[in-house]
Amino acid sequence: MDLAQTIADWFTREKRDLPWRRPGFPAWGSLVSEFMLQQTPVIRVIPRLEEWLVRWPTPADLAAAPASEAIRAWDRLGYPRRALALHGAAVAITERHGGVVPADVDELLALPGIGPYTARAVAVFAYGHRHPVVDTNVRRVLARAVRGVALPGPPSTKRDLAEMEELLPEDRELSVLVNAGTMELGAIVCTARAPRCELCPIAAACGWRAAGYPEPEPDAPRPPRQKKYEGSDRQVRGLVLRELRGADIPVPDAALRAIWPHAAQLERAIRGLAADRLISGSAETGWTLPD
Repeated sequence: MDLAQTIADWFTREKRDLPWRRPGFPAWGSLVSEFMLQQTPVIRVIPRLEEWLVRWPTPADLAAAPASEAIRAWDRLGYPRRALALHGAAVAITERHGGVVPADVDELLALPGIGPYTARAVAVFAYGHRHPVVDTNVRRVLARAVRGVALPGPPSTKRDLAEMEELLPEDRELSVLVNAGTMELGAIVCTARAPRCELCPIAAACGWRAAGYPEPEPDAPRPPRQKKYEGSDRQVRGLVLRELRGADIPVPDAALRAIWPHAAQLERAIRGLAADRLISGSAETGWTLPD
């Protein structure tokens, strides 16, 4: 079986209709979507992405707004440092690249908040370049289909990119489909806990299936489970930001202290947000979102 062609054909038939896959979707939209999709489900990203691109259709539009507006518009997507990083990227794109999202991986990597995955994803999915793109879903498909093991193990950029590079065809257009198709396969078919092998287009060539679905070795690293949100520092940070998003003037320190009963945890959240530059102010002046 030609794995690459089979995955590309399957993706062409079965891909989900997502905004960033539609013809003419701008590179800026692709970059924004990649920021938003980090650790946030697709269903929550789509409406926020659409609102964001109506409000800030270009990097220059976002760069002209204060960072506080980016954090406010991020609302409840979670991990709001992404909003601050995206604002920083918009400023850099406007200043260094004339407001045009660069297509070169190294130039993308030089932007604030952009790592190897995002840089390659934008170069491939926005500009059609040929690079291996590897996320958690891709790593799982490669581990099972190619290496015949249940779990991919700890990430290894060198190994993971080399495995995906070996799968990619030389044809640029086809390589984009294979990148996207492998990612989609891991997201909706070859899932972590309940793989739907009966729907998999490459089941006949899957090394894990051929081996009888062996269990991971007892000492094999397992995917980390997300920590409980209720009562966590993440929840308290979110409550602080929610309070500040709804205020046009500094929120007095005493008012902020009233939103959570555990003083030490609230203090930790406030100090952490200030260190991350997501809020500014002091106990004396009150607290606001950054300028």
